[in-house]
Amino acid sequence: MTTVSRFFLAVLGFAYIGLGVWCSIAPQATSDSVGFVLQPGQGQSEFLTVYGGLEVALGLIFLWPLLKRDDTRISLAICLVVHSSLVLFRSIGFFIYTGFETTTYSLAATEWVIFLIAAILFSKSEPKLEE
Repeated sequence: MTTVSRFFLAVLGFAYIGLGVWCSIAPQATSDSVGFVLQPGQGQSEFLTVYGGLEVALGLIFLWPLLKRDDTRISLAICLVVHSSLVLFRSIGFFIYTGFETTTYSLAATEWVIFLIAAILFSKSEPKLEE
């Protein structure tokens, strides 16, 4: 199961890095696709930081087990925390807001799939025994 977990995390890691880079080099296109209106200066900086920087950071965390196999479980735990939060807040958003485009529903479905896979893999992973 560890190999499957590392493969899942690697795919996710490369996807997050790709998204982070895309948000950094094409902020207008990416913000338009999710309904953001970028304000010059402050809004652009915030989008670069959160959507560029944070997504690249998550990608690196998910890729970490390729270098340190023993850290696979902690990367899965982080993945589970991140995506359970995304699923929770996206679900709340669906109840309190209206007017969603197809992209938002696609993102929600992807977040659910990632959350469920991470939950299954984490539940099947072996806790590392302390020496």
